Amino acid sequence: MSTDRTPRRAARLRSARRRFAAAFAAVVAALAVLAGAGAAVSLSQGPRVSDAQVDPAAAIEVAGARAILTANQALAPIDPAQVVVEPEAAHTVEAVGRAVGVRFTAPLDADTEYRVSVEGVRGVGGGPAATLETTFRTPPAEVLILERSEDGDDTIYRAGLDGERVAVVSHPEIDDFRATSDAIVVSVREGGRARLIVTDRDGGNPRDGALPGDGIIASLQVSERGGTIGYTYTDLDGATGMQSVLHLSSLRDPGADAVPVEVGDEAPSVDRWRFVPDSSALLMIDFDGELILVEPDGADPAFLGTAVTIDAVTRGTYTAVVERIDAGLVTLDLATGEETPITEADPEPGTLGFIAPLPDGDSVRRYAVLGDDGLPAAASIAHVTAEGQARELLHVAAPDVVQQVCVSPSGQYVAVLVAPDLIDNPYDMAAQPMPRTLETRIVEVDSGEQAGALRGFDISWCQVGPW
Repeated sequence: MSTDRTPRRAARLRSARRRFAAAFAAVVAALAVLAGAGAAVSLSQGPRVSDAQVDPAAAIEVAGARAILTANQALAPIDPAQVVVEPEAAHTVEAVGRAVGVRFTAPLDADTEYRVSVEGVRGVGGGPAATLETTFRTPPAEVLILERSEDGDDTIYRAGLDGERVAVVSHPEIDDFRATSDAIVVSVREGGRARLIVTDRDGGNPRDGALPGDGIIASLQVSERGGTIGYTYTDLDGATGMQSVLHLSSLRDPGADAVPVEVGDEAPSVDRWRFVPDSSALLMIDFDGELILVEPDGADPAFLGTAVTIDAVTRGTYTAVVERIDAGLVTLDLATGEETPITEADPEPGTLGFIAPLPDGDSVRRYAVLGDDGLPAAASIAHVTAEGQARELLHVAAPDVVQQVCVSPSGQYVAVLVAPDLIDNPYDMAAQPMPRTLETRIVEVDSGEQAGALRGFDISWCQVGPW
């Protein structure tokens, strides 16, 4: 029996191997068929979106947010003309491999549904064309705003346009603040001296910012892209002799030394200044009235004549709106020095006093409306198209007084700071005083409808404070 068992076992093993080989071949064949069928389906349908990434909250705060569409296969070259954004928004396109990146060159509107589509897309291996698309909705607008108190702490609130608000930062004496998409820079006074505090956007993780010495600061500003804090510093004790000298420090490393901005071998006293968006440069007016474009990296400064004030530096265009002594408000090309008169509004509501450029080439302007006696009787806030067509957004009559006008990052809203009944509205006792009662009125530019009214001032949409 033992001699017969071994051949039978061997035969069974050979048979089992043949069955396994046959089954394995069948499985491989089936997978090949399925893969071929899948490839055929893919080729017949064209590329499809396998993933889409976008941060809607960041997109309404700053320029440069991206929507990235990833396809299920490598794509043939994409022409930027194939990309459509609805509602229309300025953008650039970068495509590589399976991904198409759409970079928004200006902030998007709040509380708006956007559709990004890439039309006529083909796989790198050919096949039919398809459309890749994604939709997303941006969140409602949210701002930071400061309210001072006569008998308690001053407080920076996070607020919606409906007036609902939450306290974020409190201190006995808040002088000023500026905000980025992820940080708040707060200037406070303690014992008559300035202190700089940098927190996260929710008010957490406070750390001290660098100051040149024991003095006071003003004209606080921040550069989101450059990660830079700027302010003018005055030495109260005379140790350095600095008077309104512009200093820069790091937003990412607030404790690092602040560096004075020099022109030539001197750090001049500065009256007005602005960061130039999308660059490392800054524009300033010194105490002699000289308008100077400065590159902190050491490049030679550009002297651009004299000026009274700087209304704004327009995002993405390297142009500024400045007021000349002889020509009034003009647009100045910072690269060439070429000066262009401001387009006149039709109708002209009054005497032009301030211009806030919008990303699309339009502007929001503040006019003084004169009474029969030739004195200001009201303020008119108007939307003016690039061609000069004017439409009033808000009329503020005396004794109410407009203190400041700012626009939201996308230009969707205008914020008008109003001091009600200024004659009976005394100023507070802060180092940079403001009327005790203040209201920030929010108006939607397209519709002209008031979208909200918030108690307080220094709304985070503003690049500078209202002084």
